[in-house]
Amino acid sequence: MRFDELPEEDARALLLRCMAAPDWAEQVLAGRPYRSREELLEAADQEARDLSDDDLETALAGHPRIGERAAAGHNEAASAREQAGVVSTSSTTQKLVEGNQAYEERFGHVFLIRAAGRSGDEILAELQRRLANSPEAEAAETVDNLRQIALLRLENEV
Repeated sequence: MRFDELPEEDARALLLRCMAAPDWAEQVLAGRPYRSREELLEAADQEARDLSDDDLETALAGHPRIGERAAAGHNEAASAREQAGVVSTSSTTQKLVEGNQAYEERFGHVFLIRAAGRSGDEILAELQRRLANSPEAEAAETVDNLRQIALLRLENEV
């Protein structure tokens, strides 16, 4: 399998492009060699279900706000591809900007959602729903969405 053949630094860089979570990347790397692509994806999935607070903070810093372009140093191509369906009306766009601001004030970090395959209106509805979450429930949803994004990206890489 190609992932197993990569030099360690290249494999680490590939994983960090999928999710900027160093501990997660190290745990997935430690599982090499994988017998199949499916085994790699399963390991990445399991390791992403219980991120450390440091990994969560670092991974969130690697994501732009919904509707914004990724900054240099982030996975710009993946973010652009994942947010391609977010194009929406100016009303929805304004509501996303306002919702992002309210979310960041409430939870202290960027609103994160697996945007791939979702419209702007669907994302807005999820943002509004999640604003009512407790901090604990929201942390769990954020980790789950990071996991989903990482797996989508990894599937595209391997």
